This record gives sequence, C-alpha cells and structure tokens, in this order.
Amino acid sequence: MSEIKQTVKHRLVVDKRENVAISGVQDVISFDEEQVVCETDMGVLILKGQGLHVSSLNLDNGTLDIFGEINAIEYEDIIQSPQQGPNAGQKIIRPRAKSGFISKIFK
Repeated sequence: MSEIKQTVKHRLVVDKRENVAISGVQDVISFDEEQVVCETDMGVLILKGQGLHVSSLNLDNGTLDIFGEINAIEYEDIIQSPQQGPNAGQKIIRPRAKSGFISKIFK
C-alpha cells in the first residue's frame, strides 16, 4: 500500500509576537536567532526577530512552531531557475511585488 501525503493548507498564527505556529510548511531553508526562512504552500515565509528558536518541526505534517521576539513577517515567491547555467535547477527567491494602496500612492 502506498503512502499518501496529506496536504495541509497554509496557516500562520502569531500569539503575542512571541509564539508562531505555521502549517503548510514544505521545507525549512535556514534559521538562526534573528531569522527563520521556510518554504510554504504560499511561497517563502521569512520571520525576523530576536532570540528565535524552532521549538518543533514536523515536515510529514507540514508544521513548524517558533518562539522568540517576532519583529517582521514577510512572504516572497519561489521561481525555478532555468535548466542551464551555474544555478541550473535551483530555487530562486523573489520578493513579491507591492500592490497595496500605499504603494499605488507613492508611484
């Protein structure tokens, strides 16, 4: 019988800017005490802060729990690099275009 991996919808819950619970996590790209970068169903998620610690990670369930002082949360898109050249096949992170009300005012 083959295993079927259940897809978990992406969800981000921040409690008092100290605890973060994330679902829909596909991979953790990097982490240290000031930044955690993970790939989710909705793109790359970057959490910035101080004293950040990964308290639990379960890639089978797609969950990640982080605690520490959260200062910023940012999403970026993932694009696949062309199949030729020095970065062939690697994932490239690209910041999302700002399309909100404020960015339209300051064009």
